[in-house]
Amino acid sequence: MYFAALLARTEDGWEASDTELDDVETLSDLTELAREASDDDTVIVFIEQEDAWFGIVRIEGEEDPRVYVSDGAAAARSSYGEILTREILGDDLDDIVDELESLDLDGTEDGEPLDGDTDDDDEETSVAAEAVPAAPVGDRLILADLGMPPADLMALDSDALAEIADALGAAEVLEAVR
Repeated sequence: MYFAALLARTEDGWEASDTELDDVETLSDLTELAREASDDDTVIVFIEQEDAWFGIVRIEGEEDPRVYVSDGAAAARSSYGEILTREILGDDLDDIVDELESLDLDGTEDGEPLDGDTDDDDEETSVAAEAVPAAPVGDRLILADLGMPPADLMALDSDALAEIADALGAAEVLEAVR
């Protein structure tokens, strides 16, 4: 189960809204969704999966999005998290996945699958998750200029969105959508 929210900075302060990710398949889709919320202003997209991990995407105008994920390995095991970790690690992740797949580390002596019903997409996601560190990945400075230093961001665990909104001065508007 995912929770997603948008925090958009406007001339009047922060505006918050929860959002559906049903049509999001790529980071470009997520970026477009955020840009629709606010044309040239800062938009923070927050995605959380059941307290396992959270991700932040910061979009400002036409600049490339900046991405941070609290636990790369946990995020890489989920569809939306994989979108974010692939953006962070890019070609490095593809190289690591290719290398791990070439080793044929499936737990059997001859390299044969344990059961014949393996799903290639599940295998690829599993290999990708093994290649990503079980630690924060991405732009640790993503919120530094907005009031949340990297050490505070990396220390967040549960209820991260509330603490981020508080640091940004958007706690009240966030409570209206939660």
